[in-house]
Amino acid sequence: MNKALRPAVIAGNWKMNKTPSEAKKLVEELVPLVKDAGCTVVICPPFVDLSVALEATKGTNIKVGAQNCHYEKSGAFTGEVSASMLKEMGVEYVIIGHSERRTYFGETDVTVNKRTKAALAEGLKVILCVGETLEQREQGITAELVAMQTIIALNGVSAEEMKNVIIAYEPVWAIGSGKTATSAQANEVNAVIRATLAKLYGEAVADATTIQYGGSMNAANAAELLSQPDVDGGLIGGASLKPADFAAIVAAAK
Repeated sequence: MNKALRPAVIAGNWKMNKTPSEAKKLVEELVPLVKDAGCTVVICPPFVDLSVALEATKGTNIKVGAQNCHYEKSGAFTGEVSASMLKEMGVEYVIIGHSERRTYFGETDVTVNKRTKAALAEGLKVILCVGETLEQREQGITAELVAMQTIIALNGVSAEEMKNVIIAYEPVWAIGSGKTATSAQANEVNAVIRATLAKLYGEAVADATTIQYGGSMNAANAAELLSQPDVDGGLIGGASLKPADFAAIVAAAK
């Protein structure tokens, strides 16, 4: 991390876990554990938990994000939620392009771009996910693929809007698998993303953009990963559902 240039952000992606009552309990346990955080702390619960999470985090340092949003403001999109709906609720952040959305729900680089622009247009902060599969890594195309994903996702996004973009490098092969990229691997790909941003927007924007690592970051490996110069935080899956573990990762970002 280089906090002199950009903020460190630890965000928890709860995925499809926790009912509203369970979410309230989790947040209440988490609040005192992260009150002295030396980084930005974000939780991203399921849509049905957002109201509870927003109420439970009032007056605390914990920010609330959603796990997805649609690119249209309204319409016949059953099961979807728009950026304007999230904004009116008081949600500040939204995850866009998570590999599970790409794998299971047909998200493409193009729809990720449309969702990113829709979220930014509403003033939301975007956590934009990119990453390669195990097959792609073994083919030696990680750098090219992640750079391409980044370029397409940010098509039409201005340098000014980049102030509201966080990029999360999530190697698909490390998500939920218990496998983690080594700190060197994580830093190498994050550096590729930063170099891509420099080509798109210049060095100043690239240096100011927070680039997280996601993919089985946990209490045991967080400090080593976060010690890398281009790893500016984490997008945390399973460990975000355990207050003590999530707090340990937040503490490692100090």
